[in-house]
Amino acid sequence: MDTSDYTDPICPFDLSEWQKEAPVESVPMDRIIAKEDEYLGKNDYAGAERHLLYWLGDAKAGNDFRGAFQIENELMGLYRKSGKEKEARAHAETALQMARDPRIGAESTGAATAYINAATVYKTFDRADEGIALFEKARKIYERDLPAGDARLGGLYNNMALALTDLGRTEEALGLYEKAVAWMEKVPGSELEIAISYLNICDSLMARDARVVNEAGEATTEDDPEACLVVPKETDREIDAYLDRAWALLNEESVPRNGYYAFVCGKCAPSYDYYGREEQAAELRKRSEEIYKENRESM
Repeated sequence: MDTSDYTDPICPFDLSEWQKEAPVESVPMDRIIAKEDEYLGKNDYAGAERHLLYWLGDAKAGNDFRGAFQIENELMGLYRKSGKEKEARAHAETALQMARDPRIGAESTGAATAYINAATVYKTFDRADEGIALFEKARKIYERDLPAGDARLGGLYNNMALALTDLGRTEEALGLYEKAVAWMEKVPGSELEIAISYLNICDSLMARDARVVNEAGEATTEDDPEACLVVPKETDREIDAYLDRAWALLNEESVPRNGYYAFVCGKCAPSYDYYGREEQAAELRKRSEEIYKENRESM
């Protein structure tokens, strides 16, 4: 596959090519996502990017609006995970614009997924306030239309709670985490998602209860050379309990040790470091690196 096949300059905000009626040549989304997962299973973000950009061009050339919409969602998530704010925001804006088209429907679950993905992009790059309205729109649609056992609603609760924590609305966040866990407990194979929620709860508890004080016990700022963090003992015990619950789920034998498990281990390791559990953090990083290495060698 030549580089020019997937690097043609395309303005992400130009939707004029969709205005004309033309035969649709659908792209194979199942295969596209499966191949993307292969790249991510090797921690190969550059490969996943080339792959998705190639198929985005193919979807546009084939007038496959729905396929392009799905790929735009994948791209904003990929760029979010790799820390590329400009690209993530550009594809988020494109997906939001496409969601308003009747071929998607602004009140559809597909549009709601785009709202969540875009809101998560904003949250990741310290713009949580921009995403709250999108989370609310998605929540209304998901709670109305998704059947029991659909994992997407639990994911919405979790991601929205992260944004609320960033905005200092910790009680609301903790309530949504409880909803996320209660919902995901009814979804088979959701151990990793629940573990992530438990670790996020720890952060919300810290944001709610921890105080920055000086040696005299007076409130101060983090840049004060005498500053230290004080956490109530009850909160400390509660955090320890959630860390233990998450650890048990991360060690659940039924959880597949695949690329997604490697990603989650890498994502959870800093939390264990932060709360003083360096050995568990190191173990999670080791597992993540071993899986990525094994996947690279086997493909």
